[in-house]
Amino acid sequence: MPQTVIPQLRMTDATRSLAFYAALGFTVDWEHRFEAGLPLFAQLTREGQTIFLSGHAGDCAVGGAVYFKVDDVDACARAFEDAGVPILHAPWDTDWGTREMLVVDPDHNRLRFARHDDGAAG
Repeated sequence: MPQTVIPQLRMTDATRSLAFYAALGFTVDWEHRFEAGLPLFAQLTREGQTIFLSGHAGDCAVGGAVYFKVDDVDACARAFEDAGVPILHAPWDTDWGTREMLVVDPDHNRLRFARHDDGAAG
């Protein structure tokens, strides 16, 4: 089943945020500004998982959170570390049977990457 919900996160500095998400392996699908000098709105995708980043203060607040199901949390952690991304909480096994790690973006949005016991990302 294709993704049916797209999380939207607030960014306060588009250049900084896009560089951070690129280091996580996201690619920019498209960008939109109503005109030069106005805030950026962008769609990014990583391994089939899409998010919106918005520079518009009225769209959402900083400090949001997204939960990404992935096939291999430890591989993600290694890739993020190799790209220089600080990991707030290294991969750990939870009491509820997942393996998770936590990354925080420059706007304090929490990005949790998790592998479930069945190994399935989706």
